[in-house]
Amino acid sequence: MEKIKADLEGSNYGEAKVKHQKNMDNYLKDIMGGIKVFKGEKLTSLISQSRFCRLKLLAVAATTMLLLCACAVQYTTFSDAMKPGMLIFRSSQHFAPPLNSTADIERDYVNNGFLMVSSNGGLNQMRAGICDMVAIARFLNVTLIVPELDKTSFWNDQSQFDDIFDVDHFIASLSNEVRILKVLPQKQRRRIEMASLYSMPPVSWSNMTFYYNTILPRIKKYEVLHFTKTDTRLANNGIPVEVQKMRCKANYEALRFTPPIEELGKKIVRLMRERGPFLVLHLRYEMDMLAFSGCTEGCDDDEIEELTKMRYAYPWWKEKEINSRKKRKSGKCPLTPEETALALRALDIDPSMQIYIAAGDIYGGEKRMASLRLAFPHIVKKETLLEASELEPFRNHSNQMAALDYLVSLESDIFAPTYGGNMARVVEGHRRYLGFRTTIRLDRMLLVNLIDQYKKGRLSWDEFSQAVKTGHADRMGTPTRRLEIPGKPKEEDYFYNNPQECLPPISTKPKSL
Repeated sequence: MEKIKADLEGSNYGEAKVKHQKNMDNYLKDIMGGIKVFKGEKLTSLISQSRFCRLKLLAVAATTMLLLCACAVQYTTFSDAMKPGMLIFRSSQHFAPPLNSTADIERDYVNNGFLMVSSNGGLNQMRAGICDMVAIARFLNVTLIVPELDKTSFWNDQSQFDDIFDVDHFIASLSNEVRILKVLPQKQRRRIEMASLYSMPPVSWSNMTFYYNTILPRIKKYEVLHFTKTDTRLANNGIPVEVQKMRCKANYEALRFTPPIEELGKKIVRLMRERGPFLVLHLRYEMDMLAFSGCTEGCDDDEIEELTKMRYAYPWWKEKEINSRKKRKSGKCPLTPEETALALRALDIDPSMQIYIAAGDIYGGEKRMASLRLAFPHIVKKETLLEASELEPFRNHSNQMAALDYLVSLESDIFAPTYGGNMARVVEGHRRYLGFRTTIRLDRMLLVNLIDQYKKGRLSWDEFSQAVKTGHADRMGTPTRRLEIPGKPKEEDYFYNNPQECLPPISTKPKSL
């Protein structure tokens, strides 16, 4: 097991060890004080008086040796368990046990301070970030305040944490791991009102050493620390297994949607199931996605101009000048509805299967959806399955609407995202956790190359279909090792895409470049 280094300055480790040594000395003194020591002649007299006394003495001596051995073992266990910055369990385990047994372990909790976080991004980016913050708080031994959700992003969703997630379940399900409060205690609130709140964004893709050596001392110094960002602030790899499992526990057990969202999501799934099997298509072809990515395949000049203006209108979208053709060829553009239809047909998806569109409004509307609808007539969305009144409480709350799509995506027979965004990756990982449910990870670079050849007549339909099937044989959500690219976290597989530390082990060697 990898050792976790931490800054010991200002910690109570030294004091705890000295105190424990004193307690051990007193304990041994008490034991020895309870054993009478006899001089040789008196001992001989006693033995001669009674064989029973001899046996009794031997029993006392044996008991003493056992107690001394037990004390030595206890001392060794205590010393090993005292890892800096970590929670101390009243058990023989040094780290968090498997997900299904943590609730049975009682722990000693010594609070090192308070961590406040402001999540950023859309629903699934915030979801992953919140799970990272839970893991960080747990292993820094700090109290986490229920995260604040992003209200300033493109979607302008004003939802609070408890509008989307079941906050009471979130707190209770993690109570044996990390202390979580809905609000900062009054004493600490007064302190930051009188002084100031120390805020900072953690360094992206950091390992736990950064949090132990840099963040923990700051929390101890200021008592309350505020993270201004949560996205990708913890590395995919090189993280201790017990920390990775804590990320999983937060994601798959603690983050449950509110009862109204859960109930409506289940209703959508039930309506779909009554009609037969269904595929959820995460069709990332909304206006904001195209403007942000600069991908304009199939768009006319007016549409390209509209998308370009939108991209320049948002200063936090840093990339402005984008070569759409080059980006598409490298597989970095979302597939168009037309390209998606060809890909699904080539993979022999049954044309009669229901296709649930998990997305916002498709740019270009029905005109752009025509080829996809021709290939797969049974296309539905939550807006067509439900009464308008049922969706009314969630309208104007894009993250709550996305939560409904998330639930349906988990329960589908097949999940197929057309772009590798946050929802695509987080849902794929969740489906792996639920039993490696079929997820088609469409290889966009391969597909656009094959589609272009097919359209130019260089490939027959059979040749095109076979090439697509061959290229996706190992991209169906089956067990595999996470791709690691040292020093290039953005290019390797995302942890939440394939949380292998929380899945049944596989025998293959790790993939690497």
